Order: sequence, then structure tokens, then C-alpha cells
Amino acid sequence: MNQILSNVKGDRWIWLIVILLSVLSILAVYSSTGTIAYKHNKGAESYLMKHMFMIIGGIALMYFSHLLDYRYYAGISKILMVVTIPLLVYTLVFGSHVNDASRWIAIPGTGLTFQTSDLAKLALITYLARTLSRKQENIKDVKNSFVPIMGSVCVVFILIALANLSTALMLFGVSILLLIIGRISIKQISIVCLAGVLLLTGVVFLGPRRTTYISRIHAFMHPETANPDKSFQSDHSKIAIATGGIFGKGPGNSTERNYLPHPYSDFIYSTIVEEYGLIGGFMLVGIYLFLLYRCIKIVTKAPKAFGALLAAGLSFSLTIQAFANMAVAVGLGPVTGVPLPLVSMGGTSILFTSVAFGIILSVSRDIDEPKKVVVGEISLA
Repeated sequence: MNQILSNVKGDRWIWLIVILLSVLSILAVYSSTGTIAYKHNKGAESYLMKHMFMIIGGIALMYFSHLLDYRYYAGISKILMVVTIPLLVYTLVFGSHVNDASRWIAIPGTGLTFQTSDLAKLALITYLARTLSRKQENIKDVKNSFVPIMGSVCVVFILIALANLSTALMLFGVSILLLIIGRISIKQISIVCLAGVLLLTGVVFLGPRRTTYISRIHAFMHPETANPDKSFQSDHSKIAIATGGIFGKGPGNSTERNYLPHPYSDFIYSTIVEEYGLIGGFMLVGIYLFLLYRCIKIVTKAPKAFGALLAAGLSFSLTIQAFANMAVAVGLGPVTGVPLPLVSMGGTSILFTSVAFGIILSVSRDIDEPKKVVVGEISLA
């Protein structure tokens, strides 16, 4: 154990953030799984133990991924992209259908499902960071730099958007931010944005889930005339937040968890605010803002372009996802299926989020560790 603790490197504040989010996740998930446990004739403890197992597994993955020098992820990104695109296609054709969306594939022999968009986020961000850092000398070259970058972004975007539009939009936004940081010209970025708008329009009005997307947008824009079935989740989410007050009802005392379809995942923020009040809600917002602050410090101190772009892309992805989830809970956006990073109950999503944290810590570890310079027989640190 002492050996493991001695190898814990990187930004200590990020480690503390991970621990805080994990503890809050365990409390919130245990409180919000009573109804689903009753429906499946199980004890809430069984869901708690499964969730704790995923949390522990995630921390283990984060530990091992932060020990690996972040430069190795440049090579891994190529493999991930080669694997990701066929997996996304396979998911669309043969994946498990839930709520008219094909987002998951089963992992044989485990009983677990795997959401391929989680892998796609990690793959595209690492690949963009690698490509942008290596193309800096000829970043304005349309054929050798811009076309491969635009192609990878648009292909992954459309493959995810057909089943999971919200995740695709967030990943597209993170990609645009990376292109800006990576010194892609405004003209070329405008072309990528235009292509994204065209693809988005096609998915919304012609895609297989067009009815769902249009109804959710209508329910958000015109709640007074929306079908009650379509606004059911957002209505009860608002009730949970309104009844929580300033100090909340106390841990385990949520009532709206019995009505919300997914109080342990998509709407876990509503459960947290109902039980811990606005104080708990604002504290959670503060934790994610502090995470973004610490990650920005890592980006500004990273000695290599790849490390800076990698930490920036992953941190933007995590924080944008967090605020998108919370925005939906408080009624600032249409209903989506986006979980709250490291807080919502999940399987492989927790594991991939933990790997993302591990990679950020790997970049920060490279900054914090003293560089050794060998002069003759003397090693200077």
C-alpha cells in the first residue's frame, strides 16, 4: 500500500476532486436506486455494491493510466481511432436498442454493456491533440493537415449523432475548441462549423430519431403546449430542485426520486439538490469549476504542445458534460441522456471518465516531476 501511495503523482487537487466526487456519487446513487431496486425485486445494496465496484475499478484505471507517460497516448490514439469507427458502425447496426437509440453493445460473458461513444470521445480528443501538435509547422496546409482533421471530426460526429445527438454536439464543441487552440485558421474552422451544421440539420430532420429530437426541442421551447409525457422528466426535476430549498431535505429523503425515470444517472443532480439543497448544488458546481481551473493551469504549464492539447481537450470534455447535465436538470436545456461525470451511476462510462482523469494527471505529473540532467557521472535534479 505504501508503495502504491508513493507512486501517486500529479496534481493533488485533482486527486482530491476525484475522491470528493466519488464519495458524493456513492451517497447519491444509494439514495436514488430504491425505486429501481423495488421494481426489479432487489435490494438497493446490490446496486450500491455494483456502483462501488465500478468506482474502485475506475480509480485503479486512473492510477495506472496516470503512471504511463502521456506521450505514449499519441501512438495509442491511432489504434483507438482505427478501432472506434468500426465499433460505432457496428453499434448503429447491431447494438442494443433502448428508447429507440442504439448506443450500447454487450460485452460477452460479463453481463455489462459498453457505450461506444465513451471510447469515441477519448479516441477523437487524443487523436486531434496528436495531429494538431505534429502538424504545427504546416498547420495551414489544407491537404496534409486540414482535410485529415476535418474528416476525423465529421465522421465521428455523424456516427455518434445518429444515436446520441447530445454527446455528439458536446464532442464537436470540444473539437472546435481544440482547433482554435491548435492555431487552425478561422476560415478553416468556419468550414468545419458549416459542415457540422449541415450534418446536424440532416440528423435532426432526417435521422432515425428525428421524432424524439424534434419533440424534445419543442417541449423545451414551448413547455406550455408540450405533451405532458414529453415534459414529465423536466417537470419533476424542477419540482425536486424547488422543494429542496436552501439546505435540502437531508440525505436519503428525496421524494422525486420515486417519479423521475433516471434519478441515479441523467437526473442525479436534481436528487442531490433536493437532498442537500442549493448549498449542495452550488458546492458541486464549484467542484467542477475548480477542476477546470486546475486543468487550465496544467495546460498553461505543459512544456509540449501535445500535453497541453491533450489536457485541454479532456478537461473541456469533462466540464462541458458536467454543466450540460446540470443545465438539463434545472431546465436550461432540452432533455438529454448525458450523465454527470464520476457522479452518475454507470458502468463503462465511469471507467472511461477515470482514464481521462488519469491522462490529465499524467500530463501534470510530467510538469511536477523534476527533470534530470546527466553531466558526466553527476545526475542533477
